[in-house]
Amino acid sequence: MHVRGLTKRYGEVQAVGGLDLDIHTGEVFAILGPNGAGKSTTVEILEGYRKRDAGEVSVLGVDPGQATSAWRARVGIVLQTANDAAELTVRETVRHFARYYPHSKDPDEVIAKVGLTDKAGARIRQLSGGQRRRVDVALGIVGRPELVFLDEPTTGFDPEARRQFWDLIRSLAAEGTTIVLTTHYLDEAEALADRVAVIAKGRIVAEGTPQTLGGRATASARVTWADGYAETDTPTALVRTLADKYDGEIPGLQIVRPSLEDIYLDLIGDAQ
Repeated sequence: MHVRGLTKRYGEVQAVGGLDLDIHTGEVFAILGPNGAGKSTTVEILEGYRKRDAGEVSVLGVDPGQATSAWRARVGIVLQTANDAAELTVRETVRHFARYYPHSKDPDEVIAKVGLTDKAGARIRQLSGGQRRRVDVALGIVGRPELVFLDEPTTGFDPEARRQFWDLIRSLAAEGTTIVLTTHYLDEAEALADRVAVIAKGRIVAEGTPQTLGGRATASARVTWADGYAETDTPTALVRTLADKYDGEIPGLQIVRPSLEDIYLDLIGDAQ
């Protein structure tokens, strides 16, 4: 995926202003940003659902603004909210959507992949919120997409359901599927993403791995112990000094570098 100079305005409001982006085949790429930052507009343009005002966009080698049905068959989309057919069963729903694609997967295989085999005969209205979300993913992948867009996929999930969903995303990535993920959960981005981009005011303000984003890997560490603390770029050296002082065991020792959330908040704060 290749994006250069992407621009979109809504009247006097510039939602996206000259955004550049590259997403590599087979990676999980997370897009982070506060509400109103331009995330949704950017993703909708990439999906081919919204027209851009300017810029160059190529998704799977095609301009999504001129996408054909053949291109759409290569892309899976899991929206934040979906309107499902509440009276259909899981199997009926997945089989129905499978007919839209020229080379769809076997519906029962997809149902098994998302962990709903024991619910295949249940009506959609009988499912929990997490189970309905799994149906959404099943519909998004039944067409054998090369690229999947996931918009806030685990909003409202309990911790166990989120972890199970993460395992599903990892399995898709292991098969070589490119995944573009938008999320407000920083731990989700850290757990799943190969790379992360932070969008603020319609521009990317930082990009990198979750471990290196915004200089995180080289940021100063805060070392605390029972009767003191220090900010240092060389925590190992400080710990050696403290170990000598305390004859080996340092009481209450903690070494903390900035979390992804700390870096993220700094980035969007600087962009305001």
